[in-house]
Amino acid sequence: TMKDNYDLVVIGGGPGGYEAAIRAGQLGMSVACIEKRVYKGEPALGGTCLNVGCIPSKALLDSSHRYEATKHDLAEHGISTGDVAIDIEQMIARKEGIVKQLTGGVAALLKGNGVDWLQGWGTLVDGKGTDKKVKFTALEDESETTITAKNVILAAGSVPIEIPVAKTDGDRIVDSTGALDFTEVPKRLGVIGAGVIGLELGSVWRRLGAEVVVYEALPSFLAAADKDISKEAGKMLKKQGLDIRVDTKVTNAEVKGDQVVVTSENKGESSEESFDKLIVCVGRRAYSEKLLGDDSGITLTERGLIDVNDQCKTNLDGVYAIGDLVRGPMLAHKAMEEGMMAVERIHGEKAQVNYDTIINVIYTHPEIAWVGLTEQEASDAGYEVKTGSFNLAANGRALAQSEAQGSIKVVADAKTDRLLGMHAISAGAGDIVHQGMIAMEFVSSIEDLQLMTFAHPTISEAVHEAALSADGRAIHAIQRKKRKK
Repeated sequence: TMKDNYDLVVIGGGPGGYEAAIRAGQLGMSVACIEKRVYKGEPALGGTCLNVGCIPSKALLDSSHRYEATKHDLAEHGISTGDVAIDIEQMIARKEGIVKQLTGGVAALLKGNGVDWLQGWGTLVDGKGTDKKVKFTALEDESETTITAKNVILAAGSVPIEIPVAKTDGDRIVDSTGALDFTEVPKRLGVIGAGVIGLELGSVWRRLGAEVVVYEALPSFLAAADKDISKEAGKMLKKQGLDIRVDTKVTNAEVKGDQVVVTSENKGESSEESFDKLIVCVGRRAYSEKLLGDDSGITLTERGLIDVNDQCKTNLDGVYAIGDLVRGPMLAHKAMEEGMMAVERIHGEKAQVNYDTIINVIYTHPEIAWVGLTEQEASDAGYEVKTGSFNLAANGRALAQSEAQGSIKVVADAKTDRLLGMHAISAGAGDIVHQGMIAMEFVSSIEDLQLMTFAHPTISEAVHEAALSADGRAIHAIQRKKRKK
């Protein structure tokens, strides 16, 4: 069903869009959520994240980790197995089942909150009036209808960036979506881009037996992470068998027979290598196709993003834009919170997103995660910095579950003792740094963390020890600094 007018039209049914639509429904607004995605022949909600991003990649990461652990890590526990094999078809089927369950769940949630899911394209047109107009193009028959809306939230998300030197063909050269559906393990796999997606997908297929080379054009590995963490992560991933080549630019990739021949350049020297498959994951760009009519009146930034203020309001009253369409990191959880904030603002509340405590997670094994400022960023911002860190090799729980690799690091303001950032490479690092996020939200000091009683034995104890370490007081590490009295 479709009405002629709504209190709110949300264009995009990804995490940001569908959560905004649900919240608006809870607040009693009449809401439509427009989504044009078709996944495996069926219209689908959930955006990139649920269909071809965060969720399916985690499913494959879990399957591949279990396979590798069964094959290589059980002997030390005294567990012996026969030959261990992986059924790729079943692994992909499990992933599909999880995707279907979650996207179906979103459809039920929209329905349960009175939201009309309109399957097709939404285009903001004629933005000047008091009431906004959205042209809706139906997926089914491409018929066009103009809907009137008091408010509009633009939440169309992003798509993988394509590069001219390695054009995807959906078979040998694929983007992140294609890499989730390989029917067999490639013997040799090339990956362009050592970011989150490249490292995660590279890890999946490396664990299953592929020989993996990762090309990174930037001179440093994981430049966004704290230097200590990225250095440790680089060593671990190389030890696992990922051949990560920084400062190496791919200049050409072409399919010859059943191989992809990749030409790359490092320090002026050119080299050539062959792969069975090549994954291109050099980042994502805002997806604004058909989103804005010529007369929408929306202002864009120099980078082609939609220009918004801190509350995600565009230059037009009643029109908000969120998630990957606007400034800030392209993260599902950031889009979710922005969507909720936009709806609360439309409803007259003073909601706000704290952009200083948005968490980054890379789901390699061990995980890499951080929140807040790195040591370098804190120093650049003019803080007198103190840091503390603790190695998981001395953590009882980590040892007991064969996870004694990695470390936790805290970054603080030496003058006020305020926690500015937490960085982790560990089992469950993504969950661990939430402790730092909560502490930062409550403007906690390092001393606050030191005075808390952490359960023993847990991996979280390493957070306690890292905080103690900032003042030379860690118990399970020999401290070279002068101890605080």
